[in-house]
Amino acid sequence: ALARRAGAALPCSPAAMSQCEGKRRPVVAYYYDEMIGNYYYGVGNPMKPNRVRMTHSLLGNYDVFKHMDVFRPVASTQHDMSIFHADDYIEFLTRVTPDNQMEFVTQLKRFNLGEDCPVMDGLFDYCATYTGGSVNGAVRLNYDKADVAINWSGGLHHAKKSEASGFCFVNDIVLSILELLKHHQRVLYVDIDIHHGDGVEEAFYCTDRVMTVSFHKYGGNFFPGTGDQGDVGHNKGKYYSLNVPLKDGVDDTSYNALFRPILQAVMDKYQPGAVVLQCGADSLTGDRLGTFNLSLKGHADTVAFMKSFGVPLLLLGGGGYTIRNVARCWTYETATVLGKDISNDLPGNDYYDYFGPDFK
Repeated sequence: ALARRAGAALPCSPAAMSQCEGKRRPVVAYYYDEMIGNYYYGVGNPMKPNRVRMTHSLLGNYDVFKHMDVFRPVASTQHDMSIFHADDYIEFLTRVTPDNQMEFVTQLKRFNLGEDCPVMDGLFDYCATYTGGSVNGAVRLNYDKADVAINWSGGLHHAKKSEASGFCFVNDIVLSILELLKHHQRVLYVDIDIHHGDGVEEAFYCTDRVMTVSFHKYGGNFFPGTGDQGDVGHNKGKYYSLNVPLKDGVDDTSYNALFRPILQAVMDKYQPGAVVLQCGADSLTGDRLGTFNLSLKGHADTVAFMKSFGVPLLLLGGGGYTIRNVARCWTYETATVLGKDISNDLPGNDYYDYFGPDFK
């Protein structure tokens, strides 16, 4: 069952080959499906799945795959997604296409598909691919086959039980946490995307088995408009939702002056069995939609800090709309997790021209 759920190692993975030969397992498991870059939200939509392919190309040309187990994820099924999502919503995602969408006018409105969450070619396959990577990573952590699992195509934190939202259709994070809860009494979710992790918070708002911590811009009608400091959870979940609303322009120093003491206290008091970290790159300086001022190093410092606790860690992607910076960010954070120094000068890669004029 583990082999089926946790994905098959790509043949090019020396780390996976060494595991088969009986050597020490690698610390990091990395999930990637080459088809992820083929999905297209449409003209003018800032969400570009191709940024994950750009990240993968950079990582390959930095020659870091030999330090990881590299897997092609097993796609999530309709049944897998329905563990959290409503059956009729997932059924709709399997059926709707750009060609037949006008037959589903009522459902399109009901399930909030439209400009931000368009009906695109291969929609269900896209959801199955990115969700599979996240859930596979959680399974691998559960079976102690890795200390860190990475799926940069995941982290779509806005999707609700019966509704798409903010470029997100299926909430792979919620499904991954539910998987982790099979083996861990408590799971901590941390979100450093500039947008509030509303879908994940909502899913676990009434339980103490999952604590959610979100650092995000708040105010001025900024999407999604939730995440006030006073939103702390309900019933058993009261005080297990922690929101850190921030204003425009927050930089490395001010961000980490909040992040480190808050997460140190959370780890000390909550003592989770596993951590899920959503690494939305729209909190970087210069993002197309974001207004924060974090550098690559400042963003990656949060990853290094959470890794330092030695708790099973699932790293996921998320937002990020200046795609050359997203690829830089997630490449650097992969190297950070591996403890590898990589050159500031970018190696030749399939997307080299995207990174001009400095190619750093």
